[in-house]
Amino acid sequence: MSSALTDEERLLQATAREFAQREVAPGAIERDEAERYDRSLLAAMGALGLTAAPFPASVGGAGFSYLGWTLVMEELGAADMAMAVSLSVHILSQYPVVTWGTDEQRARWLPAMQAGDALGAFALTEPHAGSDAAAIRTRAERVGPVDAPEAYRLTGTKIWISNAPEAERYLVFATVDPDAGAAGITAFLVEREAPGFRFGAHERKMGIRGCPAAELVFEGCEVPVGNRLGAEGDGYRIALSALGEGRISIAAACVGLARAGLEAAAGYLGERQAFGGPLSDQQGLRFMLAEMARDVAAARALTREAASAKDRGEPLAEVSSLAKWTASDTAMRVATDAVQLFGGSGYSRETGVERLMRDAKGAQIYEGTNQIHREIVAGEILRRVGASGS
Repeated sequence: MSSALTDEERLLQATAREFAQREVAPGAIERDEAERYDRSLLAAMGALGLTAAPFPASVGGAGFSYLGWTLVMEELGAADMAMAVSLSVHILSQYPVVTWGTDEQRARWLPAMQAGDALGAFALTEPHAGSDAAAIRTRAERVGPVDAPEAYRLTGTKIWISNAPEAERYLVFATVDPDAGAAGITAFLVEREAPGFRFGAHERKMGIRGCPAAELVFEGCEVPVGNRLGAEGDGYRIALSALGEGRISIAAACVGLARAGLEAAAGYLGERQAFGGPLSDQQGLRFMLAEMARDVAAARALTREAASAKDRGEPLAEVSSLAKWTASDTAMRVATDAVQLFGGSGYSRETGVERLMRDAKGAQIYEGTNQIHREIVAGEILRRVGASGS
């Protein structure tokens, strides 16, 4: 496993770090307190090309490797996990169009998103379908002939949709046959202004509060057949493929969050005086810091290996789940230790360290709970060993 970065990737990393620390980090505490999404940051990321970084130049992207993309996400996660999640979801909602869309769909849908002018959202989760994506109930009824529909009417509800209601463009998953399970799931491109589409309740979250999340309500929302992504029944494969990529992205943001906790704790131990000297002289605290550094390094290595696997075109189910599960658990553990090392100051909202802890908790739940990722990893191992043993 090689961790060497190209000169181009190092330049991208340095650009993302400078932007994140100059533009994103200073307002992170205020945005969290106000639960405010700063749209100007999306525009600024668009101007830098970060909203198109991992896509090939053939579809208007910046042409960076997926490994390069994880460098961007780590820097944003270190500055503000909420903005990192927002950008990750924005990219997540574009990948299926890049992979499955027609030339007409790509030309119509992607340029404004890649420029940072239109924000994207990925609408899969429902009240009865979270990690179990095959259980979605939002219905897509054909308008016109069954074998050649002219449009579809969407009816149902999505919840916990990140970037809503700010987003202009939604990748929505619905079923054309509720009795068919995964085989009926189909993907649609839906614009915010579509008649019959409205927003319901806004989520009041524990963390990641600078990235909005809201309920989507479809009440006979008519979507032209030209906005169907792929064929009927392709939606489940489209969703799983995108989620594999998204999990690596979130893992990288978690590495950034953990790194921020580690660096904050190290700075505090060096400055804080107690028992006749700096806290950094206390061996027990030094060991905590060393273990935090070990965990961050391990999570980073696994995340970058997952990104490299994507760049090599290898299957992602196992490695993306390992990366997301490991990195989000690391973020939670390191952030918790950072709060502990800060003592009373860590428990205060003034320092921002407690925000790291709240944001990390969410990362253990979204993009598939870490319990689900254990199931995915175990299943992949058992299939692989069974196949080699037969």
